[in-house]
Amino acid sequence: MVSVMLFTYRALDQAEKQVEAATARMRDDLSRHVVAEPRRWTGLLARMTRARALAASNSVEGINVSDEDAIAAIDHEDPANTDRDTWRAVVGYREAMDYILQRRQSPSFKITEDVLLAVHFMICQSNFSARPGQYRPGWVGVRNARTGDLVHEGVDRDRLEPLVRELLDYVNDGDVESTFLRAAMAHLNLAMLHPFSDGNGRTARCIHTAVLASDGIVAPAFSSIEEYIGRNQQEYYDALAEVGGGGWNPERNAKPWVRFCLTGHYRQAQTLLRRTRELERAYAEFEELVTVNGLPERSAMALLQAAFGNRVRNTSYRVSADISKNLASRDLKALVDAGLLVPEGEKRGRFYVPSGTVVELRRQLRLPRKLDDPFAEDGPVQTSGRQMSLLAAPP
Repeated sequence: MVSVMLFTYRALDQAEKQVEAATARMRDDLSRHVVAEPRRWTGLLARMTRARALAASNSVEGINVSDEDAIAAIDHEDPANTDRDTWRAVVGYREAMDYILQRRQSPSFKITEDVLLAVHFMICQSNFSARPGQYRPGWVGVRNARTGDLVHEGVDRDRLEPLVRELLDYVNDGDVESTFLRAAMAHLNLAMLHPFSDGNGRTARCIHTAVLASDGIVAPAFSSIEEYIGRNQQEYYDALAEVGGGGWNPERNAKPWVRFCLTGHYRQAQTLLRRTRELERAYAEFEELVTVNGLPERSAMALLQAAFGNRVRNTSYRVSADISKNLASRDLKALVDAGLLVPEGEKRGRFYVPSGTVVELRRQLRLPRKLDDPFAEDGPVQTSGRQMSLLAAPP
């Protein structure tokens, strides 16, 4: 049984269980389309999803990177326009996520203290003042950057390590009612404990994803709500502040946090289903377009990448199409000659953006972005069904 020394949430209420079930149904549908029956563009969707999670989680800490360079980080390529210190922080977070997603493939994987400290080391390795891979030496507090007011105090140092070990017992306990709940409470407790001198939020978000991934929810690339958190940063801070009350107060009610996380998972699943449907429709149109222009089918991947807001470089296109550098260069030149891509920059700095034809096709294929409130009075059941039907609907 979990001690009352941690922030706890014993069980989801009926409304929360319905949201969890609706999210699980959407994730199952997504899994069938991107795991069981992958399309040619599935790899691009996974890279886009990981890149947006990477950029979003870092943006919460004021570490900002463009979508283009976030994709470059996922592809293990050099950045186009990110400064050295920012890039080192972004790459550190990518390495932490790569580590987790590799380790979770082992059936015996557990999130141990060594795993936690390794994740923190990777995230903070570019900043030795953060004591990467080590707990903080003493008191730590978080101040409002604008006012200087103290907004959160971590748990007393002499209580920290026993509580971390208790939390890890909870994380690895197979009897916890819900994986969603276990991941949310792991995130909450790490954020409230504030075990490190810096990098606490990124570590907590990484462990949140690790708990979900280690339990086999969808493909690991699609189990994160970091993109949602990045788009809803004030709500994220508000939920943590409401539950924490400014410090380590585990007797407080965690419901606002649990509902924030469940809403995040539900809406992220909606977003991924919409994005999947848009990619499916767009790829079919671009495939026809390149065929009409006498170009190889694979070159539709370059148009797809450009249409979804990512600058196309030789490096990113050849990852998408799984071809050589020289063949990628020929394909991109042919797309420019056909009036489908527009080159910008010179030599190593060259990239490609969509032509007016591609932009217009993307506009026509865009689906509504409205996200439902899963805790509205009519509940999530009907709305999730509508979202799931997108994948089966005709273009």
